[in-house]
Amino acid sequence: MGILATGVDVSGFSSFVVRRRALVVLGWLVAVALTTPLAARLEHELDVRAVVRGGESARVESVLAERFGSPFARFAVLVVTGLPAATTDEGASALRSILSEIKRTAGVSGVLSHADARDAMLVGEGGNGSIVITGLDPADGRLDDMLPLLRGTTEALLPALRARWPAAALRWTGETPINFDLRQTSAAEVSRAEKRVLPVTLLLLLVGFGSLLAAALPLIAGIAGITITLGLAVIVNRAFPLSLLLQNTVTMIGLGLGIDYALLTLSRFRENLDEGATPADAARAAADHAGTTIALSGTVVAIGFAALLLVPLNELASVGVGGLIVVGTSVAIATTLLPAVLSGLGTRVQRRARAHTTRAAGGSDGWTRWGLLVVRHPWLTLLLAATPLVLLSLPALRLNPALPRGDWLPRRMESSQALRDLASMQRGGVVNVLHVIVQLPDGVRALEPAGWEALRTVTQELARDPRVARAQSLPTMVPFLRPAPSLLALVPASARQASIAADGRAGVVEVVPNDSLDMNSLSALVRDVRRWDAAAITSVPGVTLIVGGLPAANADYVDVIADRVVLVGSVVMLFTFLSLAIAFRSVLVPLKAILLNLLSVSSAFGAVVLVFQEGHGASLLGLSGPLGGVFPGVPILVFCVVFGLSMDYEVFLVSRIAEARERMDEQSAIVYGLATTGRVITSAATIMIAVFAAFMLGDFVMTKILGFALAIAVLVDATVVRLAIGPALLQLAGRWNWWPGRSGHPDGPTTRGQSARGEDGTLA
Repeated sequence: MGILATGVDVSGFSSFVVRRRALVVLGWLVAVALTTPLAARLEHELDVRAVVRGGESARVESVLAERFGSPFARFAVLVVTGLPAATTDEGASALRSILSEIKRTAGVSGVLSHADARDAMLVGEGGNGSIVITGLDPADGRLDDMLPLLRGTTEALLPALRARWPAAALRWTGETPINFDLRQTSAAEVSRAEKRVLPVTLLLLLVGFGSLLAAALPLIAGIAGITITLGLAVIVNRAFPLSLLLQNTVTMIGLGLGIDYALLTLSRFRENLDEGATPADAARAAADHAGTTIALSGTVVAIGFAALLLVPLNELASVGVGGLIVVGTSVAIATTLLPAVLSGLGTRVQRRARAHTTRAAGGSDGWTRWGLLVVRHPWLTLLLAATPLVLLSLPALRLNPALPRGDWLPRRMESSQALRDLASMQRGGVVNVLHVIVQLPDGVRALEPAGWEALRTVTQELARDPRVARAQSLPTMVPFLRPAPSLLALVPASARQASIAADGRAGVVEVVPNDSLDMNSLSALVRDVRRWDAAAITSVPGVTLIVGGLPAANADYVDVIADRVVLVGSVVMLFTFLSLAIAFRSVLVPLKAILLNLLSVSSAFGAVVLVFQEGHGASLLGLSGPLGGVFPGVPILVFCVVFGLSMDYEVFLVSRIAEARERMDEQSAIVYGLATTGRVITSAATIMIAVFAAFMLGDFVMTKILGFALAIAVLVDATVVRLAIGPALLQLAGRWNWWPGRSGHPDGPTTRGQSARGEDGTLA
């Protein structure tokens, strides 16, 4: 076991890593090789839908699939434009030719258009365009696999159609096509973001380290961590279905976090070489000292991701799972693979020409001077640094965690273009149909007078709502006051199966909302219907309603996050406090860290409100105007992720200060901590900001907001908060920072009357 010049005995684990470096490197190479093929399949494995576990909308989907025989329980919408109106003979003939080809497509369970039912909702206002509802029932159950088949069918029809009508267009939309397009667009955006950020990151690392080899190592570490994480996510997905949001966030967070930890290990290794240690001892010390800091930082970051698992929403839970894996992988790479590689590379990762200095043990004169300025003027530092952040935080009070207004889907997607076609046809409500299932009590059947009348009453009550364009159920589709068997025999079997459950204990009301309603208004409609007292409305005791459909799923999404946000925030802050309190044996240090994190988070939220919600400078990010809302999932995601990432820099700085207090006074330790970590923190933050900024340039609005919020939070945290406000507060609290656990250097200034500075006033 080696002893460094500092007198610190390195651990047995770090010695094993260095001694068995070939085995360690081989193990990681095998891990990357095994997970790379899996990672390549991730795009096709993950789910795009945001599903609330146990949510009412998910229950309605299950009921429709299991108890009703509708061929349209799952459907896609084909929007036909540029042809003669379907109400004309020529248009009807063209539409029938399209329908005949769609019906032949494998997995199509039925089609419904104006050619089948003279329904005004299936043609655009004034005959502009047609709508084809296409039932989906693939043999393997994978809806996404049907989109290439459906699009192949319509693309084959287009040449002949455009020969007669040049403006003809056939576009698919609805939940399944949108999910399919989002999957492909997301994968393409991740690839483009990686291509943008990798050269920039390498350049920044090269400037920071002055060596191509040293610059490449953190980048390789980040890429390896992402690859392994995405591969492991495919395995987890087979037991616990994950959302596509995992791919974006793991790539974004994994690259920044992996480089962060690698920078700390590499910087500590080079610092140890500067002190005269051999490469092997320098690598052991890097694994030991930096490894302890990285493990603590990783624990705190993991707390934020683990808290997301408390929300029964697959999107957030997926980010939590992906975050936990990428944090664990990044920590493991930084504490095993990098020390093993560095011990073999030795001085080749140093600058080619460097001045040997021990003035601040790897620190810089500029950061030393800054540290002295902060500790000599802590109150002035607080005033100048905190005031602009408080002002930036004030708009956060107006944060609206709602779905954005307008058209925020990527505009190049076919499904998004089809939604705009529907809007121009004034038929946007077709894809936002609500499924209201009327559940009848024991002894009451839908095809008996009491159940029939209950269904009719609910349907008529829904139709009276001014937000509803049409409400329809079997009792309102046929002119029967009572469901006589002889009359019901005249109703097509498919209509009965789609409207009445096989056991007769439930009926469904299809509600088409007004085209003018936005997502938030649709969610309000869902909540209002769910609050109805169906028994009182129908005069049938025991009748209940459950509401599904896309707007219901959105309402469930918003409500479940609102219900859990306080719990998640409390868990993150409590366990962060406990982790830091145990690590630093202090009360004030973790309390200060949490308060400063809240300042970083609120500053990021304030910037998001100003730019995205209110539109100030939104055009610079490719938006046409203010969104009005920032997505329900963004605040909780940003809080959990930023709380962990911000704590990275707190742990880096305070760990070094706590270590220095064992041999110098309080004030000198603060200056020493800034001198030795300031450059690492700013370098790591610069790279992380570049990573997040690359994701701001894509078409996904939610990813754009996430990237922006995280970039602002890291910028604020790594500069003003950790390098000015934090050290100033440490200086003001003095030895109380470490109460009740650490006593510090026994011969500090309070006992000797002098600090651990050299004769020239700088750190010894």
